[in-house]
Order: sequence, then structure tokens, then C-alpha cells
Amino acid sequence: MKIDRQLGILSILLQRDTVTAPYLAEQFEVSRRTINRDIEDLCRAGIPIMTRQGVGGGISIMDGYRVDRTLFTNAEMLDILAGLRSLDSVNGTNRYGKLMEKLSAGYSDFMVGDQSVLIDLSSWYKEALAPKIELVRTAIEKSRELEFFYYSPRGESLRRIEPYYLIFRWSNWYVWGFCKTKEEFRLFKLNRMDQIWMTELTFAKRQVPMPDLDNEKIFPGGIQVKALFEPMCKWRLVEEFGTGCFQETEDGKLLFQADYTSREDLLTWLLTFRDKVELLEPEYLRKELRDSVIRIVKKYRDN
Repeated sequence: MKIDRQLGILSILLQRDTVTAPYLAEQFEVSRRTINRDIEDLCRAGIPIMTRQGVGGGISIMDGYRVDRTLFTNAEMLDILAGLRSLDSVNGTNRYGKLMEKLSAGYSDFMVGDQSVLIDLSSWYKEALAPKIELVRTAIEKSRELEFFYYSPRGESLRRIEPYYLIFRWSNWYVWGFCKTKEEFRLFKLNRMDQIWMTELTFAKRQVPMPDLDNEKIFPGGIQVKALFEPMCKWRLVEEFGTGCFQETEDGKLLFQADYTSREDLLTWLLTFRDKVELLEPEYLRKELRDSVIRIVKKYRDN
């Protein structure tokens, strides 16, 4: 992208006395004309860049503009690399790794140094998810409306939105956009979106409110759960809810208490423990779970 390339050019100029336009064009795999336009944009942004013709000439930043010739410390560059690698893990490309190599010009020990932070944001749905992320990003950059079928607990529907932000939260990817059907900003989960296409309709950007991603806002709770688990389930309770979610009883069982959001998700979660858990409260869900188990037994009963 243009901004990525211009940031890379600025990073190189801050680290080297002089570079040539052909060198930059080769590094960023664009034409010399594109590099010249980028230099003009950087000058308009207030960066004092000079160009000199002839032998020994090239592109440089005016003397006295910089005190420290580097944009980032080595530790900061390592953190940036970890973040960029995590984005590569989503789409299976090396786009951001290549950008990092360009940004790191002049850091001789950077690319070969030990990496202590490795982030992988890929999922089981990587093959289906990566094209969606790329399409949403393109639509955001070009201010083009998206249409897609959306699947929710209330059914499926055709939606058209103005996309504004890609968000990674709660181990999933979302797009925050203005829904033309509901006439309000909504958060859409990418894994629930199908047959996405970018329309020819462009939109003028609105004043966009930032999404409220507070857990209590998105998952308001309301179901006070009390359940009794077998001791062998401790590792899962700790992994999913932390060590403070249960108390050990005298017979070694685990009395679990939590505030849950979704009735359906709760019942599904409990069933993954099979006979290793007993739901105690709330009573109405205890009855619903019992009825579900009875129906399951009927399905698997021998004729």
C-alpha cells in the first residue's frame, strides 16, 4: 500500500546519508515515477527531502533535521516485527515480512536477532478467512460498499454495509460498518459472512463512532450459573475461566459459579463435558438440559 511504502522510504532516508531513486524503486518493486511521487508527497507532509543530480547525487533528508538517525530502537523494531508477522499468519503471505525487511534497512543485527515474541492469528478457517480479510481491507481503502449473506441466531439475511474497521477481538475477526439495512453501525463476524462481494457503490465517509468492545457491552451476562464438575475437569475450567471460578468441595468436586451470556452457548458448553458435570442452577435451564438429554437418548436408543 502507498502509506506502507512511504513509511519504508522515510525509514531508509533516516538511516542512510543518500539513496538513489533506482535503489528505492527496486526495493519497493515500483517504478521510478512512483518513487518520485512518493518523495513529493513526503515533502508536502513537511519532511525536508533534498535531491541532487549527477555523480554522488541522490535523495537525502536535510542535515540538521534529525538528531537520531533511527526511527526505532532495536527492541521496538522487534515488537513491530512480531505484530507484522502476526498479520502474515492471517493470510498466509509474506507481505508484511517483506515490509519489515525494508523498514529494517540499516539494522544489521535486527533480522537475525532472537525473536522472543511470536504471534499467530491464523485459525482453522484460514483458507476461507484470508480472502474475506483482503476483500474487506480493499473495500475500506476504496470506500466501496460490501454485500453479503449473514448468519445469526435469528436467521440469515442479505446485508449491505459501509465498512470502516477490521477488528480482531475475542479470538475472531470482525468488520465494523454502517449497516444500510438497519441504518446503524453494527459489528459483523467474518466467519458468519458468506458470498461477500464488493459493489460498485462508493460512499462518503461518515463520522464513525468507535465500537464499544467492552466485554460487558457485547456479552452482557445475566445468567447466574452454578454447576458441579468432576475433578478431572479442573484444567478446562482454569483455561476458560481462570482459577477463581470454582471452589473445591469436601468430596473433591468443583463447584463452579459464573455469570453467563448466552443460554444456547451455555447448554452447548455443558454438553461438551458429557456426564462429568451437573447443572444446579438456574432451575429452568436444568430442566431444559434434562429434556435435551432425554431427546438425545431417544435418538440413540436401539430399536
